[in-house]
Amino acid sequence: MVDTDTFVPEAVTEIGDEIGDANAVIALSGGVDSSVAAALAYEAIGDRLTPVYVDTGLMRKGETDQIRETFDYMESLRIVDAKDRFLEALAGVTDPEEKRKIIGEQFIREFEREAKDADADYLVQGTIYPDRIESEGGIKSHHNVGGLPDVVDFDGIVEPVRDLYKDEVREVARALDLDELVAERMPFPGPGLAVRVIGEVTDEKLEVAREACHVVEDELEEYEPWQALAAVIGKATGVKGDNRVHGWVVSVRSVDSRDGMTARAQEIDWEALQRIQSRITGANDNVARVVYDVTHKPPATIEYE
Repeated sequence: MVDTDTFVPEAVTEIGDEIGDANAVIALSGGVDSSVAAALAYEAIGDRLTPVYVDTGLMRKGETDQIRETFDYMESLRIVDAKDRFLEALAGVTDPEEKRKIIGEQFIREFEREAKDADADYLVQGTIYPDRIESEGGIKSHHNVGGLPDVVDFDGIVEPVRDLYKDEVREVARALDLDELVAERMPFPGPGLAVRVIGEVTDEKLEVAREACHVVEDELEEYEPWQALAAVIGKATGVKGDNRVHGWVVSVRSVDSRDGMTARAQEIDWEALQRIQSRITGANDNVARVVYDVTHKPPATIEYE
């Protein structure tokens, strides 16, 4: 476990030394990793830090409004509507690694544009240790590590929590007195719902995944999962009313974990699973069936792509 009394001042000093007298932008997603990185960077360089939240169109239900509410104390917060640019870049792409690399490059280009406006030379990210391990080990490219383009228009990328696991980041969040909503928030992948949509990313599949994830997080809150999610994994035959439909298949997943490196699928009561399927199929006429994923990590990963 991390010694927060030592880590926090050392991280603040390291950030200040790396950035010097320059300005920086922080890639803010609203999750605990980027929020901790933002708090540490703000303590290090103050108003020379510009928080940037990019609305990719791949975010959770209500995410952008929650970002505005949670971080309204940061007067320099910038919210960038980049949905059209991300979906255009992803059009026709089905390979998971290619999707991650496209998202990684698109993120960097968005931050480069914002950095020019803010006269910033550095990018601060909430990259954590499992991101690096999975990217460097070839398991999957994280958008902020293996998904980065070869050429980046920054003097440096600063990653103050790069050596921490998720549970250690949460400890730092508590030590920094961050809002409990942020400190204890369920992990959400950097590439967003794109990795919860098998195959091409479309508006229709994103809306199904977004609503289904909202239902799953709501219904399984009492189980206190490390992560709970829903993914659109394909199509199958179903019946809606008196009509045969060829609709989406939604897979529900809920796991326990300490650091995300390994995970155990949770045992969920039948009644809870039935409520979930009823809400998901009832909210969208194009969903034909809901299944529950019982696979641990390994052999599976927590996310689908």
